[in-house]
Amino acid sequence: MAPDPGKRPEVTVIVAGLAIERRQLGLLLVRGAQGSRHQNWMLPGGPVLLDTNLEQCARRELQDQTGIGDVYLEQLYTFGRVSRDPQDRVVSIAYYALIPSGNMVDGSGSGSVQWFGFDALPALDLDQRQIAMIARQRLVAKLDYSAVAFQLVPGMFTLGDLQEVHEIIRGERLDKRNFRRRMLTLGAIEDTCEVRQDGRRPARLYRVRRPGTAGSLN
Repeated sequence: MAPDPGKRPEVTVIVAGLAIERRQLGLLLVRGAQGSRHQNWMLPGGPVLLDTNLEQCARRELQDQTGIGDVYLEQLYTFGRVSRDPQDRVVSIAYYALIPSGNMVDGSGSGSVQWFGFDALPALDLDQRQIAMIARQRLVAKLDYSAVAFQLVPGMFTLGDLQEVHEIIRGERLDKRNFRRRMLTLGAIEDTCEVRQDGRRPARLYRVRRPGTAGSLN
């Protein structure tokens, strides 16, 4: 059934949640509630409210549907092709969220919640696969000129942990010496004066430099 041309568009927000899970770049998906029009796996999202700004709407949907909040969120793109939804005229403002490793999904929303690797994504509603791929491309592109990858590591991390995140996102191996020199030159991380002791070779632990301190990128 074609959308009613006299009906005003529905405006929604959609969030592509990205994280490093099981040593691969993962996408956070929710399953539509039983009886809803959309019952496939899909990106968290929902309607834009009249009294709430767009980012607040996106954060609300992510929190309500997955239990995840207080993470890095950035607007990605607006998807408004007339025929993107065969039943309604829907305009979606997409965001991507970067979720640090170890964040638990509580599944408190109306459908189940699960991480999927980009190489094993299930069928997604409408153009949501395209949205997810554009989010991934944006993340890869920003690695060269920003500290965005720091959003995907835990509070304290080794330079090896950080290099692994970059390699997983890029899908390629990086030279260890050049990578470490570049990360330290950025001035975005600081030594915690602690060493990881977990049975592996001891490694110095770092953290993202606090905003307002010397060398901070914020």
